[in-house]
Amino acid sequence: MPSPEFVDAVLDVIRRIPPGRVMTYGDIAHALGSNAPRAVGRVLAYYGHAVTWWRVVPASGLPPQGHSRLALPHYLEEGTPLRCQVSEDDYRIALSSARLSYDHEIYSEVAP
Repeated sequence: MPSPEFVDAVLDVIRRIPPGRVMTYGDIAHALGSNAPRAVGRVLAYYGHAVTWWRVVPASGLPPQGHSRLALPHYLEEGTPLRCQVSEDDYRIALSSARLSYDHEIYSEVAP
């Protein structure tokens, strides 16, 4: 299990993702100066219910695995750009426009 400090840092980043935007697991790891996107996923698996979990997606642009129906209303309400929306279970996030840009302040704390 990741350290309590890492858990807190991941949850803090997720809380700061603006509505209508997403970050990948790797983006969050990068923002924390880490190379551990799987550890970010583990934090979400255990503590994701307490944050805006739908704003964290795999690099494929798919919604969080097993949660596509739960996530879709959040995306629609927040105006998150989607593509290929066939059904509640079959869609992707348009990462080219929904992904938080690397010049956002969340990334400003990354150690060089």
